[in-house]
Amino acid sequence: MNKKLLNIRNLASIGLLVAGTPVAAQYSPTPVFTGQIGKTVKESQPAYPQHNPKARQGAPNVIWILIDDLGFGGTSAFGGQIQTPTFDYLAANGLRFNNFHTTSISAPTRASLLTGRNHHSSHVGMFNYDSYGAPGYDTYGPLENGTIAEVLRENGYNTFAIGKYNFTPAADGTNAGPFNRWPTNRGFDHFYGYNGATACDDQWHPFLYRNTQREPDDSLGQLAITRFTNQAIDFIADQKTADPDKPFFLYFAPGTAHFPHQTTPEWIDKYKGKFDAGWDEYAKQTLANQIKLGLVPAGTKLPVRNKDLDKWASLSANEKKVFAHQMEVYAGFVSQADYEIGRLVDYLKQINQLDNTIIVVALGDNGAEASGRKTGVLGARSYDPKSKADSKDAIIANELQNIDRLGDEESYPFYSEGWAAATNTPFRYYKGYADYEGGTRNGLIVYYPKGISEKGGIRTQYTHVSDVLPTTVELTGSTVPAVINGYKQNPIEGTSFAYAVESVDNNITDQKHVQYYELGSSYAIYKDGWKAQFPNDKSFNYRQRGELDSIPHLYHLAVDINESKDLAKKYPEKVRELKTVFEEEAAKYNVYPLKPWSYQDPAALKNPRKHYQIYFGSKNYTEYPYFSGTEGKSYSLLSEILIEDGKTDGVLYSYNGFGSHFSLYIKDGYYYYFNKGGLKESKIKSSKPVPSGKVKLRADIDFAKGDGSIVSLYINDEKVASENVGGNVPFSFSSMAGPVLQIGRVWGPSYNSDIKTPGILQPKYLNASIDIKD
Repeated sequence: MNKKLLNIRNLASIGLLVAGTPVAAQYSPTPVFTGQIGKTVKESQPAYPQHNPKARQGAPNVIWILIDDLGFGGTSAFGGQIQTPTFDYLAANGLRFNNFHTTSISAPTRASLLTGRNHHSSHVGMFNYDSYGAPGYDTYGPLENGTIAEVLRENGYNTFAIGKYNFTPAADGTNAGPFNRWPTNRGFDHFYGYNGATACDDQWHPFLYRNTQREPDDSLGQLAITRFTNQAIDFIADQKTADPDKPFFLYFAPGTAHFPHQTTPEWIDKYKGKFDAGWDEYAKQTLANQIKLGLVPAGTKLPVRNKDLDKWASLSANEKKVFAHQMEVYAGFVSQADYEIGRLVDYLKQINQLDNTIIVVALGDNGAEASGRKTGVLGARSYDPKSKADSKDAIIANELQNIDRLGDEESYPFYSEGWAAATNTPFRYYKGYADYEGGTRNGLIVYYPKGISEKGGIRTQYTHVSDVLPTTVELTGSTVPAVINGYKQNPIEGTSFAYAVESVDNNITDQKHVQYYELGSSYAIYKDGWKAQFPNDKSFNYRQRGELDSIPHLYHLAVDINESKDLAKKYPEKVRELKTVFEEEAAKYNVYPLKPWSYQDPAALKNPRKHYQIYFGSKNYTEYPYFSGTEGKSYSLLSEILIEDGKTDGVLYSYNGFGSHFSLYIKDGYYYYFNKGGLKESKIKSSKPVPSGKVKLRADIDFAKGDGSIVSLYINDEKVASENVGGNVPFSFSSMAGPVLQIGRVWGPSYNSDIKTPGILQPKYLNASIDIKD
């Protein structure tokens, strides 16, 4: 083995900074001129500053692929029943790591992946919009924790980010910036995707950015995953045309398979009838496949059943039909992403770059998501926090009535928690459970034809998302600069697993020994095959946690991979030992104070304004946290327009988010309010037409003390309609699904037959403003 690489590995594995600084750093101070200046060119000796790093000869391209919300047993590459031929190909010609771990939720996983440090060390202890005034939670990723893009760019790489970034602090995600923590200022030459607080988005009409500018909607109606793949190919084509010998790094994180599960009928139809046997049978078959593939030990049994998980046999015929189709939609969604990634792989073959490309595929940024609970319909679809959720029977009836619409642009599909449990086979619980393997254990594929001896091999070494960066650095022969952009770098905290990639077989000892996990005050610690859990946060019950207690649990993962035999009472001294280890790790990596899932610091609320002036033409005014703190408040929407020549039709305001929609508009001369949320919709029409000339139109939305919301319409301060529309009015304009409040137009589907998409305001807009009431 190369001695230089061995030295890098040893340094990384004990948490020291990988040594070495490229001579030609792009952000170096102006160097001392070493030539000679005469009065003429003939009398001068030129010398050129070395400011562009050069990659080593033959350095490989690198692609990181990060899939969202996908359980260990989801894809065919890891024994699941969702067909993923591209992932299968990469696994068959690469390596599958079956003991790879994430942080259990999206933003922390990305913070750790991109920096090679633990997520609290990178200040993202929870979501990037859920800040708290402590170093582990303030969401401001330190510039001293250089990203993989900053590292590889200083090693002579071009760098691209596509898809879900989720590492920009939400407070910086508006058009006012600052932009120093957006992707293009954290080492990426180009960025195309979701930014800010966006954790999920409409696949048919995504809100995307190109670098720091909003990208228009796609006139061809292509889904986000197709647009992402097209852009990835374009970036690579441009780069290789300009400099064929320069390697590139591509971070491809499409957001699939985060809800909403949206795809085309052709992909959904491929799975027609495939899941009719239900989630219990899925889990049995998947475990059998995993044993056959060698991904889990022979004799492994299904785990202890998650509390409150329904047995498939106990469901009604209608429930079975709805739930089976929900899984068909999800499977089609995942398979389409696999196909699009296959287009990218095929392109690399076409340009003769595939054999010199390292491809790392993390099949999930956490375990499968169970927020769909019993029905597969998100609780977020009931927008009035005071209202009762729709009944299970009503939801099932509605899903059944609209079953053929699931996946289209007017749907917001998810699936029942039963499928989350099944696709997490053979592990317990779900995304968000940092203490259980079902929340943190994902499949990992490493493909690198020039660096892998045992193609199709399986590696069982314990690995963590923070380890991917030092592994990539080692495999590419790169170094981590001591200083990046003038900032002295903190030590890399991950451990390179290049030793396992380069090994001729799996007979090699783990080099990572300890890893902590924490989310929402529940925590766990892994050490040399043992894991202790401390499930403290009882507020985390909306995911129906089965272990609502503060009792520690102990598992010997080396022989009990799915945490089925609790040994805490048998070995209390081991629990005490591991708790001490956790406390040491927590103090070292900014984990304290433990922040409960539901806790919000009142002092951290952003933008306590009462009045918002919206300037016509602004495209991004609802990116979180622009309206943070408006939740549950009554509000007024004002429009001042100029109507000329009798042209009165058009959209004043529209809102799309988490399956809800409302719009204020003019049609056939009358002023309307339309609202759709959950299973209900309402329409209010003004009692008189809108006059010509300068007109002031206002809508007051008042949350009633009881159940419901009163919407009142005004034309020039005269009330022309008022109605209680129930509990479906959005209570906040902020959404982690992207900026969805629009002025003078509809973005995406209108959900309203009165408005043709795209709905554009015809009269001239003079003023728009929002007033928040107490």
